Amino acid sequence: MAKTAVLVDGGFYRKRAQFLWGKKTGKERAEELNAYVFKHLRKTDGAEERHLYRVFYYDCPPMDTTVYHPYLKKNIEFGKSDTYAFTTELFDELKRMRKYALRMGKLSPAGTHYDLSYEKVKKLCAGTIALEDLEERDFYLSSRQKGVDMKLGLDISALAYERLVDQIILIAGDSDFVPAAKIARRKGIDFILDPMGNDVSPDLLEHIDGMESFIDCDPTKKRRQHRPGNGDE
Repeated sequence: MAKTAVLVDGGFYRKRAQFLWGKKTGKERAEELNAYVFKHLRKTDGAEERHLYRVFYYDCPPMDTTVYHPYLKKNIEFGKSDTYAFTTELFDELKRMRKYALRMGKLSPAGTHYDLSYEKVKKLCAGTIALEDLEERDFYLSSRQKGVDMKLGLDISALAYERLVDQIILIAGDSDFVPAAKIARRKGIDFILDPMGNDVSPDLLEHIDGMESFIDCDPTKKRRQHRPGNGDE
C-alpha cells in the first residue's frame, strides 16, 4: 500500500473547479474538494492501493482591504464582498476536515490594484477603441501572493527527505514546482500531477511520473443507479 500525500494549489483549484462545476458555497466547494481527493485515492487501474497520509492545502487568506476601481471611480471594500465570505467559509470548512493541513501565505496589500486587460491596452494604443468604449469587465484585480509557492516546495522536500510518504499527488497547473518535483523523484517518491484538464508545460512533464485528472463530472454528484421496478424489466 502506497502512503500518499495530496498537495493542492488552492488558488488554482478554486478557479478550475468553478469553471468545471460552477459556483458553489464555501461548504459545498470544501466537500467537493474532499470528494475529488478521494477519487485519486480510490483509483483502481492495477496500481498499488493508496493510503492517505495527509492533504496539504495552499492558499492565501481573503483580502479585506479597500481598493480603488478606476472605471467605477469608487473604492471597493473587499472585506464586505461575496468573495471574502465564500473564501472564509471554505477555509473554515477545510480546517474541520480530518487529515487536512492548511498552509497559508499572504497577499501583499501594497501591490494590490486594478489593471486593464492587455488586449484592451493594445487596442487603446492602436486607436481602434477609445476610453469611452471600455467596460467594467475589462478591468481585473491584480494582487501578489507571498509564501505559498515556498511553503509548497518546502513541504515536498520535507516529505521526500524524511521519507514520510511513498507518493505525492500535486493538484496544480503550472511549472513553478519543477525543482521540488525533481527532488522528490531523486528520493524515490512517485510524483503524480493533476492539472485538472489544463495543458501542461513540457518542463513539468519531464519531471513527473504520471498525470491523472477526474474532471468528467462533479465529484459530489453520485451517478444514478438503475433500479428495476415501476415497469422496468
